[in-house]
Amino acid sequence: MQASAQVSVSVNIGTQPQWGPVGYDRADYYYLPDVEAYYYVPRQQFIYLDAGRWVFAASLPGRYRGYDLYGGYKVVINEPRPYDHFYDHRNRYARYRGWRGRQDCIRDYHRPRYDNDRDYRRDRDRGHGHGRGHGRGRGHDRDWD
Repeated sequence: MQASAQVSVSVNIGTQPQWGPVGYDRADYYYLPDVEAYYYVPRQQFIYLDAGRWVFAASLPGRYRGYDLYGGYKVVINEPRPYDHFYDHRNRYARYRGWRGRQDCIRDYHRPRYDNDRDYRRDRDRGHGHGRGHGRGRGHDRDWD
């Protein structure tokens, strides 16, 4: 008798956080002008200057304890080591410091673009078990991943 086992591990590396801005299929880094810091999406790390050196941490430093990640402006940057261009980014995006306009967040956006929204994609246009037949055999009722 031979036994076999399968183990499935699901790690959602690179998934944008719920406070990330809507509209990007890919985001490696966010620049946060209000706190002059970066967020590295694949590793879920904040990157900020402290005493002249870059710190990589799971959270922002204590001085930004009350900072609202959902309300602050985020700039998507898809280049390696964007902090090497920090002074350029600080000048270029200075107009967004203290910005209080509207930037939709992934949390509030219900479209099938984001991995975080996978359950929404599975239930979409399915009639939720009520047999409404909205698909009409034209591929509209297929699974979305």
